[in-house]
Formats: sequence, C-alpha cells, structure tokens
Amino acid sequence: MAESTSLLFNPHTYDPGHFDPETRRLLRATVDWFEARGKRRLIQDYRSRVWLADFLEFAAKEELFATFLTPASAAAGDGDRRWDTARIAALNEIFGFYGLDYWYAWQVTVLGLGPVWQSDNADARERAAELLSQGEVFAFGLSEKTHGADIYSTDMLLEPDADVPGGFRATGSKYYIGNGNAAGLVSVFGRRTDVEGPDGYVFFAADSRHPAYHLRKNVVDSSKFVSEFHLEDYPVAPADVLHTGRAAFDAALNTVNVGKFNLCTASIGICEHAMYEAVTHATNRILYGRPVTAFPHVRRELTDAYVRLVGMKLFSDRAVDYFRSAGPDDRRYLLFNPMTKMKVTTEGEKVIDLLWDVIAAKGFEKDTYFAQAAVEIRGLPKLEGTVHVNLALILKFLRNHLLNPVDHPPVPTRLDAADDAFLFRQGPARGLGSVRFHDWRTAFDAYAEVPNVARFREQADALCAFVETAAPDEEQSRDLDLLLAVGQLFALVVHGQLILEQARLTGLDEELLDELFAVLVRDFSAHAVELHGKDSATAAQQEWALGAVRRPVVDTARSTRIWERVEALSGAYEMAP
Repeated sequence: MAESTSLLFNPHTYDPGHFDPETRRLLRATVDWFEARGKRRLIQDYRSRVWLADFLEFAAKEELFATFLTPASAAAGDGDRRWDTARIAALNEIFGFYGLDYWYAWQVTVLGLGPVWQSDNADARERAAELLSQGEVFAFGLSEKTHGADIYSTDMLLEPDADVPGGFRATGSKYYIGNGNAAGLVSVFGRRTDVEGPDGYVFFAADSRHPAYHLRKNVVDSSKFVSEFHLEDYPVAPADVLHTGRAAFDAALNTVNVGKFNLCTASIGICEHAMYEAVTHATNRILYGRPVTAFPHVRRELTDAYVRLVGMKLFSDRAVDYFRSAGPDDRRYLLFNPMTKMKVTTEGEKVIDLLWDVIAAKGFEKDTYFAQAAVEIRGLPKLEGTVHVNLALILKFLRNHLLNPVDHPPVPTRLDAADDAFLFRQGPARGLGSVRFHDWRTAFDAYAEVPNVARFREQADALCAFVETAAPDEEQSRDLDLLLAVGQLFALVVHGQLILEQARLTGLDEELLDELFAVLVRDFSAHAVELHGKDSATAAQQEWALGAVRRPVVDTARSTRIWERVEALSGAYEMAP
C-alpha cells in the first residue's frame, strides 16, 4: 500500500520533511486543523455557505498567510517570511483537498498582493505587510460586470483631486472580486479621466471598510464571497497609488501570472480526496454478487483516473522548478504557467468524471466530499482566464518550443528555502514570441525504451512535421476553433515533456510511466481526429491528422499491476467524522 499511496497526499502520513522547520510546522498545523474539524463540520460549512471566519482566525493566529505571502524584501528580517512557490504549491494542495472555499480566500489574497509587491510605493508595501501580520485578507479589483477582465475597457474612473496634489477621487464598480467583503486592502485597477490611452491606467489601494466603499452583494451562492462593490467619490491619496501608466497594465497581467499557477495544485488536492473516497466505495460495493471493481471497465476507469492524477502532480511539481528559476533571460515559465492553468485543471475534470462514472449515484450523496468535489473541480479551468484564453496564449510558444531549441543550463529541483523575488519584477508583459526553450526531445530520449513513451514520441515528431508542412495559413490563423485544436496537440507534448523530466528527477517507476503515456497516446489520437473534423481543415491537414493516430502499446500484465496500486488506495485515507 505504501508504494501506491506515497504519490498522493495523505493527511494521516503527511510529513513535508523536504521543507524548513517553520514551513513543516505550518503545513502540518493546517492539516491538523482541518482533521480536527472533521468531515461532518467541513461539509456542513460548505452547504450552509458560512463565511470562513473560523479558518481565517486560525490562519491569523498561526500567521500562515503572513509567513507564506510576505516576500523577503518586506519581511523586516524575519527569515521565515518569503515568497516560496514550492511551499505555496504545497499549501494549495492542502486547501484543495479540504475545500475550494478555503483555497479561494487565500488565492484572491495572493492576487490582491500582486500589484503591491510589484510596486515601488514603500508606504503601501509596509501597510500590506502589517495587514498580513494582523491576519487580514486581500482582494484584486480588476474585473467588471460589463467588461469582465478586459482591462482595456475599465470604467473605474479617477478624477484628479483638486484638494490633494497627486490624489484622485475614484468612482466605479467592480464585479467577481473575491474577499471584497472583508479585505483590509483591495488592489483596484482604473483609469484617469484627464489622461488618454495607456498612460492613464492606475492601480491603487482601497480599504473595504471605508465609507465610500459600498459592498453590493455576493454574486455567487457560496462561502466564497465573490463580491460586487462600488466606489463613490473614493479618496485616493498619493500614498495609495501603486502603479500608473503602462506599469499598471503590466502589474495586472503579471499578477495573474503569479496567481494563475495556484489553480493546478488546488485541482490536484480536490482529485486526491475524491479518489480515496471513490476507490474505497467502489472496492466495498457489491453489485450482482461481485465487487464493483471486478468489472474490467471499472478497473480501466479507476486506473486511468489514477495515472492522470499522477501526471498532474509530476507536471506541476516540475513547473515549480521553472517558476522559481526564472529570470530576465529565462522566461520559460510563461509557457508552463498557462499549461498548469489549462492542462492540469482540465485533467482534474477528467479524473473526477472517471471516478464519478464508477461511483455513480454515490457522488450525489450529501455526506460525501465527492459531491462538492464534482462541483468545485469545474471552477478551476474557468478562473484566471478560460481554457480557450490560455490555449491561445500557449500557441504563441509553439514554433520556438517545437522547432527552435537553444541551450539552457539544466534546471534543478527547487525545494530550497529561497525567496522568488523575480516574480515581482517580471517587467513588461510582452515579447512572448521571443521566449526560447531547451530541446524537448531530451526528456523523451531518456525514456526511449518505454513502449508508450516511444509511441507518443512518434506523435510529437509528427506534430513538428505538421508545423513545418501543413501549419494553418494566414486565413486559417483567424479561425480560433481550428487553432485551439492544434493547441491541444501542442499542450500534450509539453505536458509529456515535464512529466518525463520530473519522472527522471524522482526515479518514478517506468511501468507507471508506461501506463500514463498509454493514456496520453489515446488523448493525442482523439485531438488529431478532432482536428480532422474541423470545418476549415485542408486536405493536407486532414491526411496528417489521420496519420497521427496511434494505438497505445497494450500490456495486460502491466495494467494489472498498476490496478493493484489503485486498489490499495481503498481505506488508505478517510477523514475523521
């Protein structure tokens, strides 16, 4: 059992020994708080939609957010406070495991802090650090009801304040703003009325308790407080201004770059808890005189769910390394980041769907974690940009990644207690087409003897040929529907690459890797068939698509051994009642 469960987060055995002592203490304290609360109370709070006051009180007492979300530059010499993506990812997974409401209050605090930590405004940075120490949460005032996250079209207007040199009076509304009911600081994006074009953008700090801040409502039926608020003649002092002009625009996009990464590990946590519950139920469910897991299709679905989940974890863990090792001359994280957002979260949906097909009606029962997991897993692909938005972003890197590799020094595993300072000095949010990558083939070459890795490599090589000989022409490049199908194929190659890199770094068993790549071979074939059916696909593209279809290498004995690992998850974890 230990071998199969060690790849998944299990609160009963969790020991984050790879982190420093204070990080280990806080991660374990968080797990213990949830476990002591118990499953019944967890589900009750979710269904009654109560605000997370008890959780935030715990977080404040432990200084959890302050320790994890204060960069070293604002930590006043406290060596435990830093912005460390590796431990942030670990906390995301824990929050996702117990409920997305808890993760969401943390996530929008991350977003709210982004413009502050990128700012040169020392007063605002000091204020934010103090608010974190007091246990306050933060909010990110970007989206609007009419425009969504289209920051070119903001209607939050700032009139120069004749009575305060350098100050403004802000009027306008924001929509879909998490923590907008309680945030000690809301980073608000708007534009000046006296300056045209991008030079007029402003990011400023607001307080949700100010009389000119009007909370309208929670726009969702949830413990997550996703607010609509309105500012009416809100006084913005010079000390409240975080960014102006193009820097404000860049701060918005770079903040989303930082926060977007958190969605993948939250998705992993949801899937892990749901998998324990589903496998335990299925193994003990007797149908027609046999355990449900005696049926071949059930074994296949649960095995596929398991290996997909392992793939999610491998990819995300490796992406952390690129995030933490990023710098002005290495911006590969700008591809791997939307990949975690788009690919890992949609894999999470597939995992839940596979589990749900097995446990069927059980997945609706009110005393299960699964019932909320089935709802919450849908949200993550739709936050911080839709799947389509992130796929379109991923496509900007396609040609350089596949065809134009350069030498980069190897990126090591990054679990060191370092501050990821570059994330708050990313610079202008442009130039994606100039980002260069190391050769993706190296990761595949290391596993050339694994049958389904080799089979998938054939498909990846075929995609390179497609880009060189049958790529969309100028007219097709305006057909986003066709391009997104190509993006799915490219995303699979990138997904496979980082999985293999992490497998090599961790010594993952090759049988498990083979079973996982059998799934990826099927996925690539399915997306190729989808491309074949697109209205605007040319004859050459249709021919290529069918030629890229492959059948995975079948090994019944291998699949049986992987199934035994999945079966061992039955009873391995159950939350205290």
